[in-house]
Amino acid sequence: MASFMLIILYTTFMNLEHDICYQALKTRDARFDGRFFTGVSSTGIFCRPICPASTPKPENCTFYPSASAAINAGFRPCLRCRPESAPASPAWLGTEATVRRALRLIEDGALDDGQSLSELCARLGIGERHLRRLFQSHLGASPKQIAQTRRLMFAKKLLVQTKAPITEIALGSGFNSLRRFNDAYKTAFGFAPSHERKNKSEETNTQETVLHFNFRPPYDWDGLLSFFKERALDEIETVSMTSYERLICIEGHKGSLRVSCDEKKNRLKAVIKDIPTAHLKTVSRKIRRLFDVDADPVGIAHDLSHDPVLMPLVKAHPGLRLPGAWDGFEIAVRAIIGQQISVKGARTICNRLVERIGTGLFPTADEIMNADLDGLGLTGRRITTLKKLSENWCGLDKAKPVEETLKELCALPGIGPWTAHYIVMRSFGEPDIYPVDDLALLRGLEKLGQPCTKADLKERAQNWRPWRAYGALYLWRAS
Repeated sequence: MASFMLIILYTTFMNLEHDICYQALKTRDARFDGRFFTGVSSTGIFCRPICPASTPKPENCTFYPSASAAINAGFRPCLRCRPESAPASPAWLGTEATVRRALRLIEDGALDDGQSLSELCARLGIGERHLRRLFQSHLGASPKQIAQTRRLMFAKKLLVQTKAPITEIALGSGFNSLRRFNDAYKTAFGFAPSHERKNKSEETNTQETVLHFNFRPPYDWDGLLSFFKERALDEIETVSMTSYERLICIEGHKGSLRVSCDEKKNRLKAVIKDIPTAHLKTVSRKIRRLFDVDADPVGIAHDLSHDPVLMPLVKAHPGLRLPGAWDGFEIAVRAIIGQQISVKGARTICNRLVERIGTGLFPTADEIMNADLDGLGLTGRRITTLKKLSENWCGLDKAKPVEETLKELCALPGIGPWTAHYIVMRSFGEPDIYPVDDLALLRGLEKLGQPCTKADLKERAQNWRPWRAYGALYLWRAS
């Protein structure tokens, strides 16, 4: 029954039909988590569908597509289920590409204090009125309201899950002063940030931070670890049977990250070392994208199962996630090195590159531009491609439509459609992009007894939209 309701809710999500949402609320099924929020008029709070509190009466419930919409309607977040911990609505919410691009920029801080909506609209190439109308239609709130709620919810998460000083949390969440943070927090939640701390004396600077990231089950954690393990770089990454670890660097601050999965609680646990509170927002965003935390596995499975070839694969491997990127440039370099060679061969050359640069981290664009890349096993043409990519990487604007980004990448010497699509798929976390003409995908079709020409793959992939990246992942599994 719950699965049937979720399919209906998925197909009519933005309408948020009251009876369907209420039935979903009664099940407390984690697969609904973050897809909507329930405002309860009798208490003045809003909750996640998995809230352990007694189910309110249907006449007291109003359903909202986002936390921002619930807060703007006058509700305050529940202190039991803590809406700030819910998986985010899928970045591809709805079908409007402009909304997806705008959300990505807002997540990157485009509307943090001191940055205007007009600047965001200029990057998107649309007017402010049109963007507000799109956001109201898809998310039930304006761009500024979405940005403000995200800042507050992330700050709330840090207040509850860490012992970092409140001032550092305020600045790290995107507020430019403690006073503005306090005022916004009191207005939204009805109490001061210090109220979240049972013991103020616990505030302290620490070298280690632990954050949790809830996801919607099912989650193919083993499959994701297997993907990363096959490609792990010796000096940077360590992948065990239960965790993923890597060295990281945020604006000159070197640290480490270890992520494991608590399947019973439907969340990832991230242990972050030696990274200041001011950069935890960036780290959090990178973790969510690297592990595809906010994916909607039931919706993806529902759509891909329309393909009779993929249906048994979807059933056999539920909750497949798109392996993202800690750093987009790193994935782009590794994609170029991996052109027309095996995964093992590409990994060997990447290890040589890391050792040659010698910083203990993956090289930056500037380091590759200035490095001698001879003798690593790269052809002269590959070296030229890497240099050109490094020179142009910073100019790639995430606000542009995907098609334009693909054209810009393909305009660089040595980058063809396969490489460009792979870079966009993993570096930008695009769910509707796949490596075109990929030989492993063609082998997957052949193994499944299907026509396996490039034209056959292209035609079949059209039926996977808007989840072509996930369809490709399933075919890779088959191959």
